[in-house]
Amino acid sequence: MTWAPAFLSNPERFMAFSRWAAPMFGVIAAGLAVAGLYLGFTAPEDYQQGHTVRIMFIHVPAAQLGMFAYACLGVASFLSLIFRHALADAAAQAAAPLGAAFTFLALATGSLWGRPMWGTWWVWDGRLTSVLVLFLLYIAYIALRASMDDEAKAARAGAILALVGVINLPIIHYSVEWWNSLHQGSSLFAKGGPAMSTVFLVPLLLMSLAYMSAFGSLWLVRIRGEVWRRRAEAAALRAAAG
Repeated sequence: MTWAPAFLSNPERFMAFSRWAAPMFGVIAAGLAVAGLYLGFTAPEDYQQGHTVRIMFIHVPAAQLGMFAYACLGVASFLSLIFRHALADAAAQAAAPLGAAFTFLALATGSLWGRPMWGTWWVWDGRLTSVLVLFLLYIAYIALRASMDDEAKAARAGAILALVGVINLPIIHYSVEWWNSLHQGSSLFAKGGPAMSTVFLVPLLLMSLAYMSAFGSLWLVRIRGEVWRRRAEAAALRAAAG
């Protein structure tokens, strides 16, 4: 048995770890966000985009986290479906609302950024459309889980839907290369190194790490809440049967 399934099959070990890890990640996220926002909003204007370039420090990490959260949802769903670990299912269920929130933030800030840059709030190009599909996949997963009373059937159906939706992640990543798009390509992972000035790169990296730490903290908190909810329901069923 691999480490991940073993870890996700032991709720007590997870609860002990998350008890201190969740607040630690939260503190790290706050510190990184303060530093990133300060450097980002005191950086000089971009010669082309002016002050609107600062939206990048909110938008880009949100888009990254929307995809990363879905990858976490997919991995947890796979472990839940194959190994039948209840904690893996709890992790998948806890990740979906967080991923939906980050993806919505990416769509909203992208629209605000696109209006002055492109002259429109929205275009149906490959990148924007595939990110919208990502958001709808999150909503579909949440709705599917909420529509089923049987926890086991809901877990299986949700896991299958989540795994089918994983195919959208490479589509998002390569959409700018595959189709004509107003959206710019990757600046952080461009060939030959980051394609941006250090004055913008440093705060962007800090904000990306801040978002990642915030997700880690919130995800652990939500998984803990899901574990407590399931324990309470199990205890109520035992009391009713007794």
